[in-house]
Amino acid sequence: MTLYDARTSRRPRPTLRLRLTLLNGILLIGAGAVLVGLSWTVVSSALHPSDQLRAGTQVQLADGRTVDAGTWQSELMHAAERDLLLKGLGALLAIGTAGVIGAYLVAGRALRPLHSVTAAARRLSGETLDQRICYDGADDEVAELAATFDAMLDRIGTAFESQKRFVANASHELRTPLAVMRTEIDVTLADSDADVADLRRMATVVRDASIRANALVDSLLLLARTEAQAGRRLARKVPADLSAGASAALSSVRQEASRLSLDVTTDLAPAPVVGDPGLVERLAGNLIENAVRYNHLGGRVWVRTWADATQAWLVVGNTGFEVEAADVPGLFEPFRRGGRERTGARGSGLGLSIVRAVCDAHGGSVTAIALDGGGLEVTVRLPGAATTPLLTGSATVPAPAPPASPAPPP
Repeated sequence: MTLYDARTSRRPRPTLRLRLTLLNGILLIGAGAVLVGLSWTVVSSALHPSDQLRAGTQVQLADGRTVDAGTWQSELMHAAERDLLLKGLGALLAIGTAGVIGAYLVAGRALRPLHSVTAAARRLSGETLDQRICYDGADDEVAELAATFDAMLDRIGTAFESQKRFVANASHELRTPLAVMRTEIDVTLADSDADVADLRRMATVVRDASIRANALVDSLLLLARTEAQAGRRLARKVPADLSAGASAALSSVRQEASRLSLDVTTDLAPAPVVGDPGLVERLAGNLIENAVRYNHLGGRVWVRTWADATQAWLVVGNTGFEVEAADVPGLFEPFRRGGRERTGARGSGLGLSIVRAVCDAHGGSVTAIALDGGGLEVTVRLPGAATTPLLTGSATVPAPAPPASPAPPP
């Protein structure tokens, strides 16, 4: 038994049903009491027939008695008031009792979907995320609550499945280099004739596998850090420039681009933003590294940056193998390469996931389109420096004028 259950078992709870019933009973009895009081006042004011008779007028009653008109009026008023009060209180008690019982039943029926919500929440676990309330009653506030709860369960289910898939993929990616290292070590140790050359070959394989595992761990940590800042205030908020990040990334991939004989076209106009310079540089680096890594011999890569009055832009495009348009949204999911999970040996499949997380953390957006003939073009939009306040104050960085011709690259 939980602490909450123990507390509720010791004393009756002022449930919503009980509160609604008491409120309805109080309102009903109060309204009835006002009506009885008003009737008593009206009757008391209306029963004055002897006021129009002469003083000393006698009234002969049906039983043969003769009494003074004023005395008769007083007795008549007292009897009417007593009768009205007794019958009114009796009717008020009956109506109040019936109203409280009816209110209790109606409130229970109206709140029944809430019990379904509570029961569904208590049953909720990793294995029962597919259960829904599916309320089919009147289109009222309770129906809105049930629909909202079902929608919340849909989002939780999607996030839970995504998390399980992420953990499974991360485990797979980390297990591969570890398995390679263990296999190489076991094979080399089992070979009694292993010489220095064999040991060097094993060391090379182990080093490459450890580099791959280390790069994957670094990417996972970076992804977790950027996703934690999405929708929240960035830990660092200083002037940065997309063009500087793109220039640094192009320098780091120059040798690989030369090896593949890639035609790299750049148009790097200033694109100032305010944010975390390290994350901004990683954003540009991931896009440009992917554009080179997933290209073909003699292909093309184009990179453009510019800014207008409100936004800074980074466009990275490349030729390469064909990507189905339906697979493009999946490219931004972790461990997806070219719309396929864990295919090929290049990269960890976290590059575009990190790009999306960085954009979310900076209040921007990223989109991608599949190009005819193969390849991809990714467009990043971040709030410009002129519209983003610095972390240390309200000062802003002025944005440059937009380029004269923001036409897409060839």
